Amino acid sequence: MEGYRVMPIAEAALVGDIFLTVTGDKHVVDIPHILSMKDGAMVANAGHFNWEVNVPDMKDYAVEIKQIRPYLEEYKLNNGKSVYVLAEGRLVNLGAAEGHPASVMDMSFANQALGMEYIVKNRGKLECKLHTLPESIDYEIASLKLEAMGIKIDTLTPEQEEYLNSWQI
Repeated sequence: MEGYRVMPIAEAALVGDIFLTVTGDKHVVDIPHILSMKDGAMVANAGHFNWEVNVPDMKDYAVEIKQIRPYLEEYKLNNGKSVYVLAEGRLVNLGAAEGHPASVMDMSFANQALGMEYIVKNRGKLECKLHTLPESIDYEIASLKLEAMGIKIDTLTPEQEEYLNSWQI
């Protein structure tokens, strides 16, 4: 819908220059894909675990692995091509970026802190199970963040709230 070409990874490997996985699945970029990539292609993983790009098996096809700079390795493959791997195939947003910026982490820490406060305030009232953070806490965190950034937004009128709450799924 946005004009991007969509295709299976086996086809994309033949034409793409940069491959960034974000699936959370295993071997999304696997050996057949890597071997068919253009010389100089780059691969990175920002998904979930370290195995979205099959780096361990790629080592079996490498005739040389050279560190170009921190967090960037060149794998010279036995087919004559080079593939560049960011952050050793680990989570590039953590491994190569040295963590999330404070502007992201403050939101995460706020969720954790206010979530813990909620648990303490409701001690003995909560079942021993996984709970979703109440929506009111999410709104409080978002409001605090916007206020800290000096951003003002509209609030719903009572009529708008009533209308939105009338929807049935």
